Amino acid sequence: MAIYLKKAKEKPPEDLSQVREVVREILERVRTEGESAVRYYSEKFDQWSPKSFKVSEEEIKAVKSKLPTSVIEDIDFCQAQIRNFAQEQMKRLVDFEVETLPGVFLGQKVIPVASSGSYVPGGRYPMLASAHMTVITPKVAGVRRVVACTPPVKGEGIYPATLYSMAAAGADEIYCIGGVQALAAMAYGMEGLEPVDFLVGAGNKYIAEAKRQLFGDVGIDLLAGPTEILIIADAHADPHILAADLLGQAEHDPNSRQCLISLSREVAERTLSELEKQLAVLPTREVAEVSWRDNGEVIVVDSPEEAVEISDRWAPEHLEVQTENWRYYLEHCTNYGSMFCGEETTVAYGDKTIGTNHVLPTMRAARYTGGLFVGKFVKTVTYQYATQEASLNIARVCERACNYENMLAHGISCRVRIDKYSSPE
Repeated sequence: MAIYLKKAKEKPPEDLSQVREVVREILERVRTEGESAVRYYSEKFDQWSPKSFKVSEEEIKAVKSKLPTSVIEDIDFCQAQIRNFAQEQMKRLVDFEVETLPGVFLGQKVIPVASSGSYVPGGRYPMLASAHMTVITPKVAGVRRVVACTPPVKGEGIYPATLYSMAAAGADEIYCIGGVQALAAMAYGMEGLEPVDFLVGAGNKYIAEAKRQLFGDVGIDLLAGPTEILIIADAHADPHILAADLLGQAEHDPNSRQCLISLSREVAERTLSELEKQLAVLPTREVAEVSWRDNGEVIVVDSPEEAVEISDRWAPEHLEVQTENWRYYLEHCTNYGSMFCGEETTVAYGDKTIGTNHVLPTMRAARYTGGLFVGKFVKTVTYQYATQEASLNIARVCERACNYENMLAHGISCRVRIDKYSSPE
């Protein structure tokens, strides 16, 4: 039986009607007015109105020349890991053709979308890693044109390391535009910016709502909410590390969610104590303390089966397993964005460095989707061809199948082939 040592505060459903209306107004103005609307909202929200929103090659070169070598080397290392894993994934998305019946050939082709737009959030922290994840991945998938947008920092343009990350990742066009107006500009286009076919990237509730409203005009990756972590631990887990990993996600946002499922009450209680110690000296305590207070949960369970059941019901964005036998959970858990197996890996690795993509499903969306990967940027299309003899055999069955549904014109399209390909009596 599950015992809660700490439970998240109950929250009423958030009223998003005002958010939806604000987003609708911005999207409509950018769609109809183009750059003038983008400039209006950029000035209003970011105090930013440059001569051109597009970042020039000269600006990129200038930023690279001023960044410390260690920063460039670390960014390059992170990007290499992400690129390598995406390339391995891409190798496994394959074209194929198979003869399913004598003379009937069915095939699959994997075709990248023509263009994509990457939104790299700014806000509380500069999100260098979002540039890695949302620009490298489509480039590896074969997307010819990748546009990247990010908001200015204090009216001074793009944070230097973020700009280098976007350029090094391979962005073909970079714009210093933030918020809903950035997504609208990429989806609908404006002077000098042609519309894209697909939008990716995380952000606040306004960004999520913009993607929701734009879906259909363009494709989207997923609708991401506040970040989440769930850790399954047993008696072998280290409370000091458990606490650090929980707080690592708590610092993101006051609405971040954290959960510890422990098979040991002693470990759970020691982790709660350790959390308070670490919070007292945490540099980002202002955010993390609120997040943990309001949204943190600690649950003690009796068995691995119960841990799996609760974890799958939670369907976390990030699932850490710090148990003696983590492979049990790799084999049995089914609802999560990315799993970090063993004490030796932590969510921070996946967020920044190790190579898997950090754009992942939240708010229980892991029940029905995975995260961002090269497959999001390709279309799996099919084709078919047949010999005349095979076509005749298929047509005879298909004509009857069409007529069962009273789709008589469909049936006639089969009949004309039967008539043409049948041997004369």
